[in-house]
Amino acid sequence: MTANRLSGPLPDPAGEAGYPADHPERVGFFTDTSVCIGCKACEVACKQWNLLPEDGFDLTGMSYDNTGELSGTTWRHVAFIEQRVPAVDLGMPSVGPQDEQEQPPEDQIRWLMSSDVCKHCTHAACLDVCPTGALFRSEHGTVVVQDDVCNGCGYCVPACPYGVIDKRPDTGGVAKCTMCQDRLGADLAPACATACPTESIQYGPLDELRERAAQRVDELHERGVTSARLYGHEPDDGVGGDGAFFLLLDEPEVYGLPPDPVVTTRDLPSMWRHAAGAALAGAALIAGCFAGRTR
Repeated sequence: MTANRLSGPLPDPAGEAGYPADHPERVGFFTDTSVCIGCKACEVACKQWNLLPEDGFDLTGMSYDNTGELSGTTWRHVAFIEQRVPAVDLGMPSVGPQDEQEQPPEDQIRWLMSSDVCKHCTHAACLDVCPTGALFRSEHGTVVVQDDVCNGCGYCVPACPYGVIDKRPDTGGVAKCTMCQDRLGADLAPACATACPTESIQYGPLDELRERAAQRVDELHERGVTSARLYGHEPDDGVGGDGAFFLLLDEPEVYGLPPDPVVTTRDLPSMWRHAAGAALAGAALIAGCFAGRTR
């Protein structure tokens, strides 16, 4: 899941959804957490553009993070992870007078910051379970919720392997990042990527982003940041590759990401086959019993 080399191009989910061959190329997000400064400009831009309500301004006890997690009203969430690690693990050179440099380096506080978002999975379980068609695959390869079609059943909430989708308390329907579908239609970048001052959030053709991300990991490794790794970028992971993937500086679990996500509906075809077989067997048994009684 965290290998850094690219194994090949990602599938074409828009084409598989029935769009013509000349549909727009698949786009996505590459979030480079190594340059995220935790400003939350992406959160604010997302809320402003999508007219999302605020979630309160009370401290949550989670450092400087007042939103806490992705939700139906927070489609971008910047996580603040505070770690105490040895200075040598930071890849930081020694500083100070020579006599101080000879002393063992003291532990340092490291901040890991990451702007999380819907992954727009290649194989999206939320699409499989939606009974109304409120969730659909767009021509850009993204996964979008139609507010006016959603009946609030909530089947998609547990189906998401990343815990992204949630109900909005004000409407009762589910909601998540649409990658600013309306902006894409106007040939504009999503609001969060436009507002990011450090280019931690990069938007563009997904294959180009993957190449750029691999080069960035190589660059960090050459600079001694050996913990840098990619997450969600490969088509052979459990969801067929993500439309929003990340450069991380620690294990995925540290950021609240599952280490090995899977399509939660992957066993549905076999389950339906077993159910159909059981139903046929039951029908045959009942028919046999009925025939025996008539004789």
